[in-house]
Order: sequence, then structure tokens, then C-alpha cells
Amino acid sequence: MLGIIGGTSLLFSDLPELTRQKIATPYGPAEVHTGEIALCLRHQFGLPPHRINHRASLAALALAGVDTVVAFGSAGSLQPEIPPGSLLIPSDYVSLTDIPSIHDHAIEHVSPGISDDIAGIIARVVPGARQGGVYVQTRGPRIETRAEVLALAKIADVVGMTLASEATLACELDMAFAALCTVDNYAHGLGEEVLTYDHILETSHRHRQRTGEILASIVETLK
Repeated sequence: MLGIIGGTSLLFSDLPELTRQKIATPYGPAEVHTGEIALCLRHQFGLPPHRINHRASLAALALAGVDTVVAFGSAGSLQPEIPPGSLLIPSDYVSLTDIPSIHDHAIEHVSPGISDDIAGIIARVVPGARQGGVYVQTRGPRIETRAEVLALAKIADVVGMTLASEATLACELDMAFAALCTVDNYAHGLGEEVLTYDHILETSHRHRQRTGEILASIVETLK
């Protein structure tokens, strides 16, 4: 079963007809919309990035029968050649913050990563997307400083606050994971505009039709 995780980039998109349910997990409850797919909105309950219960969200998807996860994530560009409005399919990730784990009481070494097979399918469905690149996760909710952006640009292509945690937990739960990043802004200091959350929302709203069409195509291909 296909699971979709969405955040800011799906706020204004038309979503499939699904039934909302609250699923109890060992890590707390999570709201999942189920039907021919399962959909989890990461900012459920109005939580900012650093307060999201990723363990509950990913565990709920697993309990719903999901074996493949595609995450839609809003990201900031760290590279001048990746302008706002771009789409990027990350091939790897870095995290500068703690990543949650379901293995609290035993030593388990899991090799995290992004599924090349699922990423390749997304690339075929979304031919205009940039294939490959490194996503770096920061804690949030604050935007990165100019100095942080200059440092991060040496190791990554886009920056966000959620995908590394989701990818790692998906691997721990034996779910194949891939992602599509909607690049909504240049990271702090790379663009001329003063970066605010309202600016990010405005960009997501402007591309809502495209995001909805991409979501529908991925669901039709992978369900």
C-alpha cells in the first residue's frame, strides 16, 4: 500500500477522497487518511517542525498497511542553480539534529537511505524534476542564519526540517521511502527577498495546481 506524507506543499492541493481516522501507536496517536492509499499530513494538530511526532506518524502508516512511502516536502534552495519553483528528488540526506528511532530499548543498526527504485519512478512521473541531490535537515522552526546557509551549501543542495527523520523511521519500519521536494525559496541570504513563513506559503499556493497534478500521477502509478 502506498503512503503519502505531506506538509506545506500539500496545504492548498486537492487531495484524494479518503477517510480520516486516528490510529493509536506505541508512540502516541496519529491522524491518517485512508482509502486506496494512506495519507499523513505532518503538521497535524498544528504542530511546528520541531514538535512533530514522527514516530507516531510513521508507525501509524505502517499499521495501516503501508509498505511504500513518498514524502512531499517544502525545501529551501542552497544552490543558485536550483531556483524557487523547482522540483528536486533527493538521493541522500544529512541531519544536523537528532533523528528519532523506534529502537529505544535494544541496539539496532539500520542502514538508512532513499529507495533508488521509488525515486526513479517519481523521476519518470515528474520528468521536470531535478533527479538527485542532498537534503539537509535542520531542527526548526527558525530559519537558518546566513552563516549556516553558507556552511550547509558545501554539503547539500536543499534544506528542510523533516525528511531525514521520516526517511530513517520508514527504513526502521521496513517501508521503502522516497521524496519529492518543492523548492519554495532560496535559503536565507541567497535571495534578495526577506525570507518569512508567509513567503513560503505564498509560493506553495502559487504552485498548488502543479502539486495536485503530481500527487495524482504518483498515486496512480504507485498505488
